Amino acid sequence: MMLRIVVRAGLAVLLLSGSVNQVAQAQGKKKQKQNTPFRWVNKPSKAYANLPIQHKTFRSRSMGVDVGYCIYLPPGYDKSERTKSRYPVVYYLHGGRPGSELKSVNLSAFIERAIRSKQIPPMIYVFINGGPMSHYDYTQIKNGQGESVFIEELIPHVDSTYRTIASRKGRGIEGFSQGGRGTTRIMFRHPELFCSAAPGGGGFATEKKISENDGHESDRIVFAEGYNAYDTARVYASSEKQKQYPLRILIHVGTKGSNYENNLAYMQFLEQLGIKFEKLIVKDVPHSARLIYERQGDALMKFHAQNFSADSQ
Repeated sequence: MMLRIVVRAGLAVLLLSGSVNQVAQAQGKKKQKQNTPFRWVNKPSKAYANLPIQHKTFRSRSMGVDVGYCIYLPPGYDKSERTKSRYPVVYYLHGGRPGSELKSVNLSAFIERAIRSKQIPPMIYVFINGGPMSHYDYTQIKNGQGESVFIEELIPHVDSTYRTIASRKGRGIEGFSQGGRGTTRIMFRHPELFCSAAPGGGGFATEKKISENDGHESDRIVFAEGYNAYDTARVYASSEKQKQYPLRILIHVGTKGSNYENNLAYMQFLEQLGIKFEKLIVKDVPHSARLIYERQGDALMKFHAQNFSADSQ
């Protein structure tokens, strides 16, 4: 009996030890993934081969480095009978910090399906690389111009390279998590560039903290004064830009997402400012752009399509 107990105890220790090792290895992999150095160009692996995207680069004049992006071109784009057609563009801002131009490209499968089934008209999607601080300009880091490279260099590059509707009436912006924060700041800073904006799952509690603490996201990370989703909204609401360039805004978030409550609080803040917006609350969905697209991606895409159509009339 004693021998059996010892053997069983020994097996239990081995099993527990194996589980601990597996957890440690998983945590090590997660930590290693988190510590992956930022790159402006991230070439897709074979795992991305079946997605309807192309990986491209352009040369940033301001930084002197190549910058990667992924582009979705709708069916028929290259056909001869459509060579004169021009298409609206949605710029998609990834989550994570840092992220990459590959972060959100799995959404392209939903876009392709919606266009092929004629639920939405053909449009182009561009998945951007938001830089080392994910869509912020951050001068404390070399080549840290996430926002300005997007606004001043990527958009002109896309308009000159592809058959886009190269004006506000054919340009939208969308993003999730860090990309939701970036979408919100950028849409209020540059309403002259976009007619349609869909920030999703943004960490607005952090944006509020930055606003209330002189740009401090933390002791280590400090942004320029007023460079946050709260202050940029205040400026937009009190300026002539709101009348001159009225934004059509759709804020989307899942009820099980970590940022659900602070998204509701941010909506109340916009209402107090008199900024109009629509909301898409996705029930029982966690903090995941992919799961939101599984449930309500068509609604997001139709929102942009309707805005492009309205501005073209």
